[in-house]
Amino acid sequence: MDNQTDLIEQETSDQEIPVKKNRGIYLLPNLFTTGALFGGFYAVIAAMNGHFEAAAMAIFIAMVLDGLDGRVARMTHTESDFGAEYDSLSDMVSFGVAPALVMYTWSLSNLGKVGWVACFIYVVSAALRLARFNTQVGHADKRYFQGLASPVAAGFVVGFVWLCTENNYSGEQMSYLAFLVTIGAGILMVSNVKYRSFKDLDLKNKVPFVSILIMVLIFTTIVYQPPFILFAIFALYTFSGLFGYLLRKINKIK
Repeated sequence: MDNQTDLIEQETSDQEIPVKKNRGIYLLPNLFTTGALFGGFYAVIAAMNGHFEAAAMAIFIAMVLDGLDGRVARMTHTESDFGAEYDSLSDMVSFGVAPALVMYTWSLSNLGKVGWVACFIYVVSAALRLARFNTQVGHADKRYFQGLASPVAAGFVVGFVWLCTENNYSGEQMSYLAFLVTIGAGILMVSNVKYRSFKDLDLKNKVPFVSILIMVLIFTTIVYQPPFILFAIFALYTFSGLFGYLLRKINKIK
């Protein structure tokens, strides 16, 4: 009898004790992600009411918050699978759906079916870009993005809207150019064009004193003429990858 009791106790001790999973989420990084999501949502509402400058600014603010949530999570050691998935869904709204709807409301609605098809192509491209990025995490070269990142594509699209609105160009006047900007940004997102990610930059090391002066100059210039400077920055980055891609192709032919 004692042997049977010992055997039962031993079998019981060998069984794994179920561990209760923590169902909570980290608050701080997800607050930034929620702020970015709100920026995209507000941009759609603002565009529907004809406030295109506010819509563009909301998406640019969403970019800043989107860039902070991951860094805050790493600094506070609060990374999680939930945060990564939530961030992707937020990006889809803020940098996929919102820019397309802003562009459609401002200009592409004048082109009828062609306009909303162009916007849908942009949205699908953003979704495919995010899905490809998520599947390549941990395998791809961190120094480069494959295809134009969705926040940059969004900045290129809404920056164009903001610049034209600031200079009193109507969406109807710019409809064909707006079509090219939207389609072009969408195609570049799903292309194999490589873009520098700048993730290999070490910001912890010391830099020359003049670097601070350069940063102050950049910020001052942006504040002085935000629509032009922001669009110029995103346009230069967008075309830099395309130019590098074409240059490599030409060198291979030679």
